[in-house]
Amino acid sequence: MVLEGGAMRGLFTAGIIDVMMEHDVWPDVLVGVSAGAAFGCNMKSRQVGRAIRYNKRFAKDSRYSGWRSLFTTGNYFNAEFAYHTMPTSLDRFDDEAFNNNPMDFYVVCTDVETGEAVYKKLEKSESATYDWIRASASMPLLSKAVELEGRKLLDGGVADSIPLAFSERIGCERNVVILTQPEGYLKAHNPFMPLMRIALRRYPKMIEAMDNRHLMYNKELEYVREAEREGRCLVIRPDEKIPIGHISHNPDEMQRVYDIGRAIGERNLYRISSFYRNS
Repeated sequence: MVLEGGAMRGLFTAGIIDVMMEHDVWPDVLVGVSAGAAFGCNMKSRQVGRAIRYNKRFAKDSRYSGWRSLFTTGNYFNAEFAYHTMPTSLDRFDDEAFNNNPMDFYVVCTDVETGEAVYKKLEKSESATYDWIRASASMPLLSKAVELEGRKLLDGGVADSIPLAFSERIGCERNVVILTQPEGYLKAHNPFMPLMRIALRRYPKMIEAMDNRHLMYNKELEYVREAEREGRCLVIRPDEKIPIGHISHNPDEMQRVYDIGRAIGERNLYRISSFYRNS
């Protein structure tokens, strides 16, 4: 299963995977990008409802996210609170279930010094695991680079937004791809590139990747469509534009997006289970 990002649009994906878990439908491998990693990890830990629960609970908590966190720590989503305090004490991430689940779980990050994708298989839940997920979901301008294993990392969607080709390279012959944009969507050039060039001036390869992201994304969309036509993948996407921005502090808005995902998941549950079963 391949989960693209989209910040708070990822709650749409969370709704779908919760329906799958409730009906005991599981992929062998999950590859998550950005929000797809941050919310998809709850599938490996088998925690139905966790993503929507903690996002609503901490939606207006300045310790979790907000401009105060950005100005004081350099991260809109507070690195310590959101990725360590919350999952270890306030809404516990089930480390044991994560470790015991045989599903392979990969996250995608972008190396800011090379502008290239980094794929990390996370096999054991520990402090560094949370930081790899944080790195995958760290949006440029709203996050500092996360330093892990000698690399400086940011949002995986910059280098590989829809990693279907990667999933196929590691041996997955039938993939369910969950997109967070409707059919017909094409990504436009980033209007914030002038700010990106200033903020990322020390990393020219990252600037280049950001500048070309829309071209990469649209090319990957065409690759997904081709794979769909050939029967190599099953694509699940929203019927229309998801009614939420990249950032939201509105619990009702979050619930609406999650419920849209659940409805799409229930509508496509038989298709998903049949697609995996027929493999």
